Amino acid sequence: MAVTKTQIIAKIADDAGITKVQAKAALESLVAQAYKGAKSKDGFTVPGIGKLIKVKRKARMGRNPATGEQIKIAAKTVLKFRIAKAAKDAVIPPKK
Repeated sequence: MAVTKTQIIAKIADDAGITKVQAKAALESLVAQAYKGAKSKDGFTVPGIGKLIKVKRKARMGRNPATGEQIKIAAKTVLKFRIAKAAKDAVIPPKK
């Protein structure tokens, strides 16, 4: 079950002992900083969660799966999210 933005704001407010309005402002500030930071060459890191980075993909050859015809895929810039090791280990414990 997906968690809604309202539920996230309510949980932040409850955990931090602040109002929902303050929690919403804090969440929106974090999102705005992430968008701005992701545009920079260093990306934007959320400690313990991961990093948003802008990556340039080269042009390449691909294949249309329906027809098997080869097509040229143009170069483009994409946004990637690299998950932090701490987040990965918390969700999927490392093998011993």
